[in-house]
Amino acid sequence: MTNATDTTPQKPPYRWAAVVFLGTLALYVATLAPTTQFWDTSEYIAAAKVLGIPHPPGNPLFTMIAHVWGMLPLAAAYAQRINLFAAVTSAIAAACWFLVGERWMRPIVPVPLVRRLAALGGALVGATAFTVWNQSVVNEKVYTLSLLSIALILWFIVRWDDQAPGEAHDHYLLLIMYLLALTSTNHMMGVLVGPVVLVLLFPPLMTRRAPTDDGRAMEWSQFFAFFAVFAILMGSGMEKATFMIPGAVLFALALAYALYRGDWRFTLALLGVAVVGVSVYIFLPIRAAHYPPINEGEPTTWQALWAVLTRQQYGKPPLSERQADIASQIGLWVQYFGWQWAHDLSIKVQASVAVVFGGLGVLGAVRHFKADRRHASAMIFLMVTLTLALIVYLNFKYGYSQHLPRQLAREVRERDYFFICSFALWGIWVGFGLATLMEWLQDGLRDRVEDETRRWTYALPVLAIALVPLFANRLTASRAHETLARDFAVDLLNSVEPYGILVTAGDNDTFPLWYAQEVEGVRRDVVIINLSLANTDWYLRQLQRRPIEEYDAAHGPAIYRNHTWPKPTGKVLSFTDGQLDSLELYYPIDQKRVLAFGGVQVTLDPAQIHPLGNGQGYLERADVVVLGAMRDQLGKRPIYFSRTTGTYADEFSLTPFLEGQGFARALRAQPLQASDSIVALPGFGWVNLTRSKALAFDVYHSGSAARPRPRGWVDRPSEGILVTYALIYQVLGQALQAKDPGSATRAAAIADSISKNSADFRTALSEGASQ
Repeated sequence: MTNATDTTPQKPPYRWAAVVFLGTLALYVATLAPTTQFWDTSEYIAAAKVLGIPHPPGNPLFTMIAHVWGMLPLAAAYAQRINLFAAVTSAIAAACWFLVGERWMRPIVPVPLVRRLAALGGALVGATAFTVWNQSVVNEKVYTLSLLSIALILWFIVRWDDQAPGEAHDHYLLLIMYLLALTSTNHMMGVLVGPVVLVLLFPPLMTRRAPTDDGRAMEWSQFFAFFAVFAILMGSGMEKATFMIPGAVLFALALAYALYRGDWRFTLALLGVAVVGVSVYIFLPIRAAHYPPINEGEPTTWQALWAVLTRQQYGKPPLSERQADIASQIGLWVQYFGWQWAHDLSIKVQASVAVVFGGLGVLGAVRHFKADRRHASAMIFLMVTLTLALIVYLNFKYGYSQHLPRQLAREVRERDYFFICSFALWGIWVGFGLATLMEWLQDGLRDRVEDETRRWTYALPVLAIALVPLFANRLTASRAHETLARDFAVDLLNSVEPYGILVTAGDNDTFPLWYAQEVEGVRRDVVIINLSLANTDWYLRQLQRRPIEEYDAAHGPAIYRNHTWPKPTGKVLSFTDGQLDSLELYYPIDQKRVLAFGGVQVTLDPAQIHPLGNGQGYLERADVVVLGAMRDQLGKRPIYFSRTTGTYADEFSLTPFLEGQGFARALRAQPLQASDSIVALPGFGWVNLTRSKALAFDVYHSGSAARPRPRGWVDRPSEGILVTYALIYQVLGQALQAKDPGSATRAAAIADSISKNSADFRTALSEGASQ
């Protein structure tokens, strides 16, 4: 085995990289989500469409690029075009992993064809890792754009390392710094590739030592300048202005040293390109001042802008206050790593395959270190940054599905997407591991086969291991044909009568509605009050500012057509701007009180509403907003509570006034009475059977929920939406059994089909039967 670094000039195999890109893209397109999905997908697609501002830190780079990309006629559906953007960025990243792997394998695999196939195998493993693949077929967040940034920067620093010193050499560093600054305006994850650049820039580790003392001084000057500007960038993303001070001090020292040497132009140019890259953030206040429909944080002032950039909305604790013990936080990454290579298979098989791919990666890292300590050190530093350092910084709660006591505070969903870059990069090391196995095999054939190329060729079957994630993740990573999020949004909006006000709970029952309204123009007449966001001042201002859209009867459900729906006037709330600004976050309740809104009686019971014990409870700002909407709009506009809010309305003792209509419950002005259409169902309250039947069979996309899914519903945290579909049809079937057996049988069949996709629904049924 050779330990010498191959310095023979070779052109990068860009044609091979193009093949990797096209092959990866073809795979992603074949498994691409046809429309929006749950979690933040709808928010970001809608933000791109309206050129709005998604949740902090605002991600202006993504919004602008995706907005332009969405104008290209690449697919019929807008959401599919944005999903294709994720696929393209990730496919380009895969091509870069191939180029980096091929370059770093040169000291290990001397045969070009075999080396390129081994690098291709590593790129394939990285591209088909579960999280990478699953995130590349839908634009759920901004992480594939960060993945692309890291891949490009890594490849450019590798190219810089192969170039002779000179002006063109310096241009690579300026380009890298610009990309680092630019990607920070998408997400700070992309900036985490910076340390690998610093390792390769560190003069004592330089492969080619400068021939003169002046040349070595220039290398130190460039290193100090890059380090200082990078420190400023990192400090700007640490959510406190004080973190930028060390970087500013370092830059002042670096500039002083550069002035002393007379090469200050590069130092100032480095700062200049960083400023140009970061200047993309100017988009936020400029666009916010135009009040787009999605304007989270509304950064129209310096104070609001700083709050958005520093993510103050989330109230994240300092790093010294761990939300879970560090061993469990590392264990969470290990759990996610175990998913990457065979997610379609049983947990035991997943674990076994993960051990194999973990071992291959470690073997590859060791072989890489023996072949080229400098490049391997840079790669190790990058992996540590994207795993251990990121784990410490993110400071997650216990994982959603970690096998730990259930009473522990947990994340509301799986967070594997935060580690997407580490899983993609692991593929490079797996490629090295496969190359090492091939190297051992060809060494074993040395006595029997003289020709070196033939020996390496005989070892090629080892690369078949790289196909395992492709075949063992194809079911769970794919999002092809999955339309439930979009269909649910349309179904929920159409459950509401024209000009209705709909109260929702969180991300998955709100963001898809934003998508449906802003991207597809579905039921824009419905006003949404989200209980989570209604605790923020900016959301309430937007709620008041939102214009009343005309109801489009021609495209609405037939059940609303034979009725006159007068268009309301005025704002949703009668609060003045000053009153909205003065709303407290919490209002204590120490005794039971009754509010009367016409014939509706609202009971504020401290034992029911956010109970604290000892006869104490409290109202949140969102509760005050909902009560204000009831006071101001009852009898003027239909008011609905989504089924996804659970017992929220019941906690205010509104059960006698709530009429179930499919996915929503309408608030009536008088207590409901049993009739041919209105029945009381255990656990569901009053239900309008006529309206619910019409919605279930004539409006809702039941086929979307009931379609077969080979691995069931993969994303367990969002399974509640699927369960809601199943419950609606199951309860409807039971209620119609006596009056309409045919419809009851049809509803039961739909519920049964849905239940086959939902482990949660089957569990709920079994628990109900045992009780």
